[in-house]
Amino acid sequence: MPLKSSSIDWALLLKRQEAAFQAAVAPSDDPVREQALLLERARQLSLKKEPAADGTGIDCLEFLLSGERYAIELSYIAATLPLTDFTPLFCAPSFVLGITNLRGRIISIVDLRRFFELPALGLSDLNRVIVVGDERMEFGVLADSIVGTRSVSAADLLPTPDTFAGPREEFVAGVTAERLALLDMGRILADPRMVVHEEVG
Repeated sequence: MPLKSSSIDWALLLKRQEAAFQAAVAPSDDPVREQALLLERARQLSLKKEPAADGTGIDCLEFLLSGERYAIELSYIAATLPLTDFTPLFCAPSFVLGITNLRGRIISIVDLRRFFELPALGLSDLNRVIVVGDERMEFGVLADSIVGTRSVSAADLLPTPDTFAGPREEFVAGVTAERLALLDMGRILADPRMVVHEEVG
């Protein structure tokens, strides 16, 4: 059914964008198809200039890390990929697992557990990489698994609880009642510790 004049079906637009993103983040054995999907998603995001109808929705990607639920705003995400081949960097900070080649671009892979100085609690199955970036830099964030896309209301975000005390507290924008922590990815990307210099002699 066509939209009425001067009206926009925001729910339908969001559903279509989420469907395209779900297809993009799904594991794929066809790198050409995956790249085409990611390029289409980037095009859709570049067209999305207007805020959500109520102005409070934050579209994000939810993922699991060591049994905890985190979210990153979709506007910061460039791609997701399985963790397969990477090269360790022995001169890098402890939270940098190494580097990998993403379609001709070399990016570092960051373990947020170490960046947040969290203790290692049991076994973890870090098998996905979420590539995040802005105009300043780009790197991959490790995740145990990707839950999917969702919209979080800014009004539902609560101050970080006492259990988030420490370095992690600085980089969490808020936590929902269901204990989903929305990361302040802009602040993480701007942190000077994320700039890794390697001297080659």
